Amino acid sequence: MIWLSKTFSDRLERPWTKVDDAFAVEGEEYRNPEGANRRTLRFEVDGKGYFLKLHWGVGWKEILKNLLSLRLPVIGAANEWRAIQRLGELGVETMRLAAYGKEGWNPATQRSFVVTRELENSISLEDYCADWAGRPPAFAEKQRLIARVAAMTRRLHRNGINHRDLYICHFLLRQPWDGAEETLHLHLIDLHRVQLRRRVPRRWRVKDVGSLYFSAMETGLTRRDLWRFLRVYHDQPLRSIFEQQGEFLRAVEKRAMALKEKGIPDE
Repeated sequence: MIWLSKTFSDRLERPWTKVDDAFAVEGEEYRNPEGANRRTLRFEVDGKGYFLKLHWGVGWKEILKNLLSLRLPVIGAANEWRAIQRLGELGVETMRLAAYGKEGWNPATQRSFVVTRELENSISLEDYCADWAGRPPAFAEKQRLIARVAAMTRRLHRNGINHRDLYICHFLLRQPWDGAEETLHLHLIDLHRVQLRRRVPRRWRVKDVGSLYFSAMETGLTRRDLWRFLRVYHDQPLRSIFEQQGEFLRAVEKRAMALKEKGIPDE
């Protein structure tokens, strides 16, 4: 199965007709996690940048090991392809699909790929906020970013989606930005481990929000900043949140502190 967007197909010298065409692409390697059976490349077509994620069979041994550890194995590009489409339906800014393909039905041996357009003139929130602790941004600018991240997270969770790697480095802010709400474009990336279902279990909401909190700890956020996030995420007054969500908040704090001790796993 091969799908190409018309724009991407028109730019290719020869349209891709099989998965081998994607695996033959040469480009700048961005990621190649050891033992993960996937790699990410950046390449250009007709002067436009694209990212290509290649997946190949992880083998039944690895699949069973993940399942026995109560971890959902990533066995192909289909998950990211579906996640990008779903986020688009929900109005959550993310990557733009250019191509997708899959070869074989056996999850232990199949090969697949997904291509997305490069998000040009963008910076991760991790880099954008790196000096906030020493050089705080304008109050309104910070409040808008916090509210946008909270609103995006709320929309995911209320629509049966959890990210599993929800760190501020996976939010890309389009540049330049003048600090206004109407010019704020924040894209969520790295969706290969996203889970899609009817309802997100509490423990996965805790993991997402706890991961966000951990990754923002060094940005100089104040207690009022955290409260603003909670108000937008829960869509409730603070009093109601503290009365009804105490267990959730304690679990989020525990998750964030655990990550602070061991760091972000490279998955």
